Amino acid sequence: MTNPTVPAEHLLALAADFTRHNDALAEIRLTAGGPATALNHQTSLTQHLSDSALHIVDVLNEQPMYHSPAIHAVYARVKQLAQLTVTAADHLLNAADILEVTRAGIPVHDDGLLLTSRQALDEARSRLTLVRDLTALGTTDALATAELFVAERRRRGARPLHQPPALSTAQGVALRAVALGAVTITDDRPIIRSDGVRVSISTIRSLESRGLVTREPCPRQHHDERVHLTTDGSRGLAATFGLPRPTVPTVARPASRPTVARAATR
Repeated sequence: MTNPTVPAEHLLALAADFTRHNDALAEIRLTAGGPATALNHQTSLTQHLSDSALHIVDVLNEQPMYHSPAIHAVYARVKQLAQLTVTAADHLLNAADILEVTRAGIPVHDDGLLLTSRQALDEARSRLTLVRDLTALGTTDALATAELFVAERRRRGARPLHQPPALSTAQGVALRAVALGAVTITDDRPIIRSDGVRVSISTIRSLESRGLVTREPCPRQHHDERVHLTTDGSRGLAATFGLPRPTVPTVARPASRPTVARAATR
């Protein structure tokens, strides 16, 4: 029997890898005349994203289903993620090559002119910025694609084999925020990078106790840990796709005071 959450779970894993990739990418600091070690390491992470996206295409091909416009869009989005990461990896390799050949005194251009250390650094930084732009929305796009796939399969009668976990509204919102790569923890306090969403540490702990999320060290400055979905968390969240979303918890604001009409006096 086909299970529409399988490709979605792979997409959620890809979303988490994009978050890890972008966390590491944000902390790369290039210096004039410095080695390209960080760029070479980052390139392998970027190539892994491309391999994972292409594997998801294979997983989709194994699913017997009608290729509706929505399913075609899923394929297109996954292939686009693969191509974006291939391009990003190429830019990282080029940036590393520029730094390395400049340090070795080898001309970068055919005219035989050497780049100065500053010129090489500026060029490498420019390519690094481009890579950050290319992969910045990878987490969001992978999550949206996973949800589109399951919702479309539900619409055509293919329901997840696993029941969605029983979640409170706050837990459901937190699980989705984690999948978006929007939750880090510093000094045991959640930091949320998502407008209008609030997640408490007690909610994170409740999801941890159920084996739905886990914490990992986060390389970003001022962020101690990043919260990620576990395998069970990905399976559980995927099973909720296509169902009504929980309401986002917000802070209640005090009611405004009624305006008191005053009679005009002469």
